[in-house]
Amino acid sequence: MGALIGEYECKVDEKGRLMLPTGLKKQLPAKEQKKFVINRGFEKQLNLYPRKEWEKITAQINELNLFVKQNREFVRKFNNGATEVEVDASGRVLLPKALMQYAGIDKEAILFAHSNRIEIWSKGEYDKFMKEGADDFASLAEQVMGNTQSKSSN
Repeated sequence: MGALIGEYECKVDEKGRLMLPTGLKKQLPAKEQKKFVINRGFEKQLNLYPRKEWEKITAQINELNLFVKQNREFVRKFNNGATEVEVDASGRVLLPKALMQYAGIDKEAILFAHSNRIEIWSKGEYDKFMKEGADDFASLAEQVMGNTQSKSSN
């Protein structure tokens, strides 16, 4: 699977279902368009992983030494609330209520696709997060990417 890209505004119905946008589904191989795993993100958002990508991450996590307290804590927190979800016949995903509450998702959500995941944010939290430090983006880019050797530049 190639890297996912895109930002999509979605409505969430009263039952907690949201429609996966066609533009996003087209980026996924046909076999990976139905089953996903959703969990808590590191910020106040949810992560939606195609099942195959979740299995890769789980394999990495399973290599951690669980005799180390910090590793056990990470494993528990990372898997807290992780739930397998399926796309229904109408192309919708049902978000677990506890995870919706964690992320503050109500009627509007933003799907932000990158790398191997789709972040699901409440619209308000996403707007707030993206505005924070927006003026410092050039500084952040320099800190994160400034020491890489790249043949292309912007």
